[in-house]
Amino acid sequence: MGIHASDPATVFLTPMARMREPSVEAVTEALYDERSIVKVLGMRRTMFAVPVDIAAELHASSAAPIADRERARLVQMLEEGGIAKNGSAWLADVERATLEALNARGEATASDLSADVPDLAEKIEFGEGKKWGGTVGVSTRVLFLLAGEGHIIRGEPTGSWISSRYQWVPMKRWLGSPLPDVSEADAQASLLRRWLATYGPGTLVDLKWWSGWTVAAVKRALAAVDHEEVELDEGTGYVLAGDHDTVAPGTPWAVLLPALDQAVMAYKERGWFIGDHAPALFDRNGNVGPTIWWDGRVVGGWAHRPDGEIAVRTLEDVGAEGTTAVYGAAHRLEGLLGDRRFTPRFRTPVEKELLG
Repeated sequence: MGIHASDPATVFLTPMARMREPSVEAVTEALYDERSIVKVLGMRRTMFAVPVDIAAELHASSAAPIADRERARLVQMLEEGGIAKNGSAWLADVERATLEALNARGEATASDLSADVPDLAEKIEFGEGKKWGGTVGVSTRVLFLLAGEGHIIRGEPTGSWISSRYQWVPMKRWLGSPLPDVSEADAQASLLRRWLATYGPGTLVDLKWWSGWTVAAVKRALAAVDHEEVELDEGTGYVLAGDHDTVAPGTPWAVLLPALDQAVMAYKERGWFIGDHAPALFDRNGNVGPTIWWDGRVVGGWAHRPDGEIAVRTLEDVGAEGTTAVYGAAHRLEGLLGDRRFTPRFRTPVEKELLG
């Protein structure tokens, strides 16, 4: 359904936690050799790594509307910042030059493109006199727009698999063709159907949180999907039609999931699987850190120490069986990571404490 791609480690650790034979090499192959998974802008201005057939739906349902709003905002910033009197015309010229430079190179970093197109190196000041004020590079904004409109895409990182510095590539060059056209309404209905099939049941609050759409848009998409209502502790929930049977309990299992894993971030109302542990496992902006799961519930957090140890902390009693399973999962993850070290981009109380 999609992997949060804001943190490069999550792009690898999320699928590896669900693979029968997990390896960094297998995920690398899917991302950069087969290109069956791509990184695109999606819901809530967030980067996702998704199968190619879902990328067009993310683009039409979320990225394109976001890009429209960001274009108007950037034009205003350019004019108010004194960079251009006619922000729209200036931006169109810079975008055209940027795409020409990228097509000539084939792939390039933001720094490479700024060398080719000097206007990309301009800085925009915002929020003068405010605590949240600062400067932002024009290159950051322009490349965001070009990606949000489907012209370019993030390619391979310039460093290791956990690097957040990457090459930009023309979309057509990366995939062999542009993303197919999908209407916004059809894309939203299809994505909501996928959510219900993967994460249902869920409430309207969950669906709005996950999608980042308006309540009206969520209700329109829901009306286009054959679904049923069910009663949850949180109120009315929704499932796909015919998908309301009770699932028999399975064998207890333990797994360590990375920061921003969709098992948590797919929902807004998380009390039924996270209990009272959220304050210890989320940052101030609502981003979940690394979590420990035992038998279908979040029971603690973990951290990756500089010496390679996966340090774990359970926040409730999981019994001897659970404790053994958690430490076994930590040991397996240490082996998969080898000599590679990483720190989550979004730091949480438990993760910080475990690092000391």
